[in-house]
Amino acid sequence: MEIPKKSEITKFALELLKDENEMKAKDFERPLAELFGLNEEEVNKLYDSGNGPIFLDRIQWSLSYLSISKVVDKPKRGVYKINETGLELLQTPDKIETYVQKQLKQRKPSDKTKLDAELTPKDNLEESYNKIRESSHNEILDTILGKSPRAFEYLVVNLLQKMGYGGTVKDASTVTKGSHDGGIDGVIKEDVLGLGRIHIQAKRYDRSNVVGREEIQKFVGALAVAQSNKGIFITTSDYSKGAKDYANNLNGNTNVVLINGEQLARYIYDYSLGMQTEQIIELKKMDSDFWDNLQDE
Repeated sequence: MEIPKKSEITKFALELLKDENEMKAKDFERPLAELFGLNEEEVNKLYDSGNGPIFLDRIQWSLSYLSISKVVDKPKRGVYKINETGLELLQTPDKIETYVQKQLKQRKPSDKTKLDAELTPKDNLEESYNKIRESSHNEILDTILGKSPRAFEYLVVNLLQKMGYGGTVKDASTVTKGSHDGGIDGVIKEDVLGLGRIHIQAKRYDRSNVVGREEIQKFVGALAVAQSNKGIFITTSDYSKGAKDYANNLNGNTNVVLINGEQLARYIYDYSLGMQTEQIIELKKMDSDFWDNLQDE
């Protein structure tokens, strides 16, 4: 199931409050998950930025907006209780979200930001984060395509070392010597003695190109000649279904991993190869243990 939007949660959260009288945000998670048919993975799914669970965030913002709109009261910190306005609104549940949005706009007449009933502030932040990442990924691939094939071979070998392949082995990575490489562009030693090796093929193709099954078969042949059973094929483009099926269904002990342009850009970004941190945004939330230990009025 798709994780419900904030606006889809609102009326059901209010109905739960009617039945339970007082609840904390976390108390809504299980009954709402059952109502929307969410499994454990969906309930616990985090934002791509790592900025907390998506479902609980949307519940919290739904409750926050209900509180700001004076549809629910907060008798004490973190506790929500339905009031007379909320009970009255439940008689016409389809109008609840419209009422909440109207109250929010009236409360902030000077705020020119368009209030989106579907998105929480964290949703908006996540959307912006993903757009920035996507832009960076495109820039990475466009830059790679402006470099030489040889430079690309060095790049992917460096990336795999950044990802931990080769570990602390001295001189773990090697870029092979051009046209005499036999279809192998790089080698990474997995141990000090070099008994375990990963062989690499790197193809700097136009992003619209599709690598077919035949190229993967040739790479597997090159691995056999090199007496290797581990290979990584990396391209700036993508793979055909036949190529993917072939790599996934190799018989024997040979393992071939296919990395396409989108994955390559993501790895370069995530492992900070040739990347600089431009800005860090620090988000804070209240420490429940600290505030709960303070005496209530």
